[in-house]
Amino acid sequence: MKFTDGFWLMRDGVRASYATDVRDVREGEGRFTAYAAVHRVRERGDTLNTPLVTVECFSPADGVIGVRATHHAGKAAHGPDFRLYETEGAGILKREGTVIELASGPLTVRLDTSKPWGLQFLDADDKLLTAVERRGTGFATAPDGSHHMIGQLALGVGEYIYGLGERFTPYVKNGQNVDIWQADGGTSSEQAYKNIPFHLSSRGYGVFVNHPGKVSYEIGSESVGQVQFSVEDQSIEYYVIAGPTPKDVLRRYTALTGRPALPPAWSFGLWLTTSFCTPYDEETVTAFVDGMAERDIPLGVFHFDCFWMREYQWTDFRWDPEVFPDPEGMLRRLRERGLKVSVWINPYIAQKSALFAGAAAEGYLVRRPNGDIWQWDLWQPGMALVDFTNPAAREWYAGLLRNLLDQGVDCFKTDFGERVPTDVLWHDGSDPERMHNYYAQLYNSTVFELLEKERGPGQAVVFARSATAGGQQFPVHWGGDCFASLGAMAESLRGGLSLSLSGFGFWSHDIGGFEGTPDPAVFKRWLAFGLLSSHSRLHGNVSYRVPWAFGDEAVDVARKFTRLKHRLMPYLYGVAVEAHRTGVPVMRPMFLEFPDDPACRTLDRQYMLGPDLLVAPVLTAEGDVEFYVPEGTWTHLLTGESVTGPAWRHETHGFDSLPLYVRPGALLPLGADDQRADGDWLQDLTLLVAPDTEDGTEITVPDLEGRPAAVFRAERDGAGVRVTAEGSARAFTVRTVADWADPGGNPSPGGGDKDMQAVHHRRNDPGT
Repeated sequence: MKFTDGFWLMRDGVRASYATDVRDVREGEGRFTAYAAVHRVRERGDTLNTPLVTVECFSPADGVIGVRATHHAGKAAHGPDFRLYETEGAGILKREGTVIELASGPLTVRLDTSKPWGLQFLDADDKLLTAVERRGTGFATAPDGSHHMIGQLALGVGEYIYGLGERFTPYVKNGQNVDIWQADGGTSSEQAYKNIPFHLSSRGYGVFVNHPGKVSYEIGSESVGQVQFSVEDQSIEYYVIAGPTPKDVLRRYTALTGRPALPPAWSFGLWLTTSFCTPYDEETVTAFVDGMAERDIPLGVFHFDCFWMREYQWTDFRWDPEVFPDPEGMLRRLRERGLKVSVWINPYIAQKSALFAGAAAEGYLVRRPNGDIWQWDLWQPGMALVDFTNPAAREWYAGLLRNLLDQGVDCFKTDFGERVPTDVLWHDGSDPERMHNYYAQLYNSTVFELLEKERGPGQAVVFARSATAGGQQFPVHWGGDCFASLGAMAESLRGGLSLSLSGFGFWSHDIGGFEGTPDPAVFKRWLAFGLLSSHSRLHGNVSYRVPWAFGDEAVDVARKFTRLKHRLMPYLYGVAVEAHRTGVPVMRPMFLEFPDDPACRTLDRQYMLGPDLLVAPVLTAEGDVEFYVPEGTWTHLLTGESVTGPAWRHETHGFDSLPLYVRPGALLPLGADDQRADGDWLQDLTLLVAPDTEDGTEITVPDLEGRPAAVFRAERDGAGVRVTAEGSARAFTVRTVADWADPGGNPSPGGGDKDMQAVHHRRNDPGT
């Protein structure tokens, strides 16, 4: 929200007050509280009839410093609040003369009480990261009487801002105004399904605004040298999070708000759905599954979208008996073919649903202030909203899903959760404005926790659309409703890159686009991108997304990249384990891996898949693609071609290819099983050695539970590289990337090694 009219004036009807003069500081254990007048105090009379802003500085965790600015502290706290994982004793207070400092790990906040109000945030080398300057702390009243707390942090010269959730607007957020407010707006507008009040700076720090409701950002868009954030409240709380690298920032942020769960390995396989409005029954489903098998396209998960239930009755969690007379038998037959099954759900109960009357009587549905159940006819006639703040309603909802799990369903697509009304009363008394965004957290956690309880740790996965801060704990999230166009493919990628810099480790999107029917060229280009993403799903709106609907070449492309992804699983699941343990995402903006390379700071049409694979989706039908390679010798995984960076590249690719380069110095594990995502990865494992691999380079191949199964280490041996294994005595092969690849673009099935030695240990003890 903008409050000023240019540099000197306020907007019509806006009255603002800003912390100006430090009047007192009270010290506590690992914290301090400053009291700032909003005018210069020259005499005692200046302390009368004027506000005082209370500013608390504290540390909830190592490398994190919190700032809470309050105007009137008496406002009742109705919640909800983000759950934060805090640690005791993280802050150390020091005072010398007029300067008071609070240090937490490599981060320090400094206040000089002899100067006008301001805070400086310094790194471990005492270098300024950002600062609260003039107008950096204050409050304003708008013409409608609403009260807003305002925070500002200085935006340095050449500094870029990223994140704020899955945003489809420009990847670098400088110059944008962003409202953190859940909306079902597709991928072609400023609205977003996943709104996260966290941004990451190219200068090596992050900022999390601890407010679950609407947070309005002006990122150099009101005061061009400031990142401003405001909330309609009497208090604003934010955390500055240290680096020094962007990965360090994400590690600290996700330690505070929650690390992603580790999705099961099978979820990384190809998902095929019935699509949204398309007609289908078991015969249709069987034809799809048969068609994939006949064309040798490995399939991991089959998803039933909306119309597995009866029309007008979403949700009642009951299979349409006219279309699916034997759901248990059908699910059993799909399981016998090695498939997992997902079904679509949402948090709404239509009036025609058999569940409506009982849920209303038990108080499981959200009500208006007058006691009426909140309903409307958008999406479903007479639709009501499940009140997840009611523990009994959560248990009731989970029980309905448990019945489906007992039938043979494996996971759920948790659709919707954005259009949450604010003119309602919640069971636990939550503030409706704060609950609007937070509802997604209750919805997804209810479903995810049930899956974890019923299927066991490591076997829970949802396909969620909406999320707020902390939602990364319940993967996977997909990019929402995009058009079937190359432009929408680029929009989706921007959204995924922004989400990855907001603490989310896993992300997917609708291959081919959701709205409409893609041109075959769009579909084939999207296949390569989708199968080189964390999770891969074929899904559409009014038409099926089976590859043969788009021609024989689409079948070949789908087969090639699905099988390639399966072979990459020893690498990808290791990256997934890293995301689970550290919060560093699977799909990484180039800036995340190369923060010191200025050219990488604005790149939004390419990414790193884990630390060692550069992917540049082709966003033209003709195959022209422009991308950037950082320093070193990069080797194309499919062709073996080498390129040397730093350099911009312009290439032209057929539909069965795209820029897919192995990083210099990488040790890349490839499995032999290209038919399933959860195979035996150590069976006939191949290790690809890239140019410039250094002595001591290691790669860990996990087992299906994410535990280390084997550690492989490269050692320079004359002109070649020697690779040894710890934890496994099974045979493996070592090859160069160039030798494994094929100039025609296909992975080579055989061939001699070049200057490589495979050493197979017979002992499993670490340190051998």
